[in-house]
Amino acid sequence: MQSITEIASRFAQLRVQLDRVILGQERVKTLATTSLLAGGHMLLEGVPGTGKTLLSLAMARLLGCRFRRIQFTPDLMPADLVGANVFNQKAQEFTFRPGPIFTDILLADEINRTPPRTQAALLEAMQENAATVDGTRYEISQVFTVFATQNPVEFEGTYPLPEAQRDRFLMKISIDFPAAEDESRMLESYAAGQRLHDDIVGSLQPSISAEELFEARRTVARGVRVAPHIIKYIQELVSKTRNDEAVQIGAGPRASLALLESSRAAAALEGRDFITPDDVKSLVAPVLAHRVTLSPEAEMEGMALEDLLARIFDAVEVPR
Repeated sequence: MQSITEIASRFAQLRVQLDRVILGQERVKTLATTSLLAGGHMLLEGVPGTGKTLLSLAMARLLGCRFRRIQFTPDLMPADLVGANVFNQKAQEFTFRPGPIFTDILLADEINRTPPRTQAALLEAMQENAATVDGTRYEISQVFTVFATQNPVEFEGTYPLPEAQRDRFLMKISIDFPAAEDESRMLESYAAGQRLHDDIVGSLQPSISAEELFEARRTVARGVRVAPHIIKYIQELVSKTRNDEAVQIGAGPRASLALLESSRAAAALEGRDFITPDDVKSLVAPVLAHRVTLSPEAEMEGMALEDLLARIFDAVEVPR
């Protein structure tokens, strides 16, 4: 079994290669690797051209795992994801033809471009690592992880993810425009004939196999200690989202578990076998923001969700 120190070292090697492809965006890369180690699915949101798909492709390349990509479109059907029973004329019987979710890493590109019925086809797979087709349950990879990308919901031709679907994502990672110096570095690379999408992504070497990723997740879940005051801190942070008049739907128990598991992963990436309050505090926004819904009155007043969460969490005393 790997030690926490070994896990931190392997993911540091992965991060070095990831830095070659994604210039800048340090927070985004840190959150993505944390979510990966925690065993959670991640929802990457940003306007077109900010590197959502590139980040997903690069991370998939760095993992020695099976990889599939689905381009979500308005005419995509649930069977296009999970598969279907097809009649075999030679054998005179129906045989199951698995869909693209039977993989290790799934890139769900522009997930909010397809209707809710198709989006919901991922629910069972994301929660239980299984898919049911015509009453038969099929197991999916034990390291099954979804990298989903979406454009902001106010753009035309999109379908906002339902609350139950959003709750299955460990984190929602917002990707903003790159800093000026990082965009200049990108332009210089392309001007010199070096294409990040093709040349560098193609040269990436796998840093972690599927078996090693599974073992790393088990080690983190068992080897990173959680003190009682950290558990209380997490519970108070999440419960505060349920008792504010500006909140219509607060974060549920799954959010508490998500904050705990992601904090464990953050500690392990730092080479520690214990969680600090700073680990928790740094992950509050990406873990909870997509699980909280503002009340109609708060939306009419123009309240920003980020400002509301900051106000709520500032009211919780940080343990020593």
